[in-house]
Amino acid sequence: MLKIFTRSIIITVFTFNFLLIHQSAAEEKQRPTISINGTGSVSVAPDMAILTFGIIHEADTARQALDANNKAMASIIAAMKDNEIEDKDLQTSNFNIQPRYVYPKRKSNGEQPRPRITGYKVSNTISVRVRDIKNVGAILDLSVTLGVNSGGNIQFTNADTSKVLKEARIKAVKNAIEKAQTLANAANVKLGAILNISENSHRPRPIAIAAQSRSLAADVENSVPISGGENSYRVDVQMSWEILQ
Repeated sequence: MLKIFTRSIIITVFTFNFLLIHQSAAEEKQRPTISINGTGSVSVAPDMAILTFGIIHEADTARQALDANNKAMASIIAAMKDNEIEDKDLQTSNFNIQPRYVYPKRKSNGEQPRPRITGYKVSNTISVRVRDIKNVGAILDLSVTLGVNSGGNIQFTNADTSKVLKEARIKAVKNAIEKAQTLANAANVKLGAILNISENSHRPRPIAIAAQSRSLAADVENSVPISGGENSYRVDVQMSWEILQ
């Protein structure tokens, strides 16, 4: 009987605690809140550029295409180093070998001959981090002269974005607080404790080189005209408050 009685007490206490927790959770869900999105942005001049471009060569054999591609890439890397681009600021990627096919016409009897390989294409990409903006145009021209013949992106960025993003975060939070206070005043209520804060940051996107005033295929006697403009760094925050009525 004692064991049964003790077990009954334990079950009763557990049930009571469960109900309290459930009731507390229900009250939490029913608590009136206000949620606001805030935005803060800061624009600064870029102090660095990341150039991304490619090399493509075609030949009768994969070996010939690869040799031509390797020669051009080696020349570009050597020239970058001669222009004070450090090893840490050079990166090759996206190496690819593809056969080139010819698809014969279907025969009169409806038979489709198998495609034939007539050559090979070898391509890869190089990214160059240019830490002096005024050298970007000259680096582009030099790269085209030495064999760059595909693609191309410029990303104007900043070496240290911590201060800029910090300022944008502060602006975003102030913006959210101002909006929330305006709504609370209009509704004749007061803001309580902050319940939640989250953020999402946005950085400048790469720009296609072809979108510049001259393309990679342009005459390379003069440097490609480049305008870095300003980078806009934006931070969005989501905040919620308890409403005091």
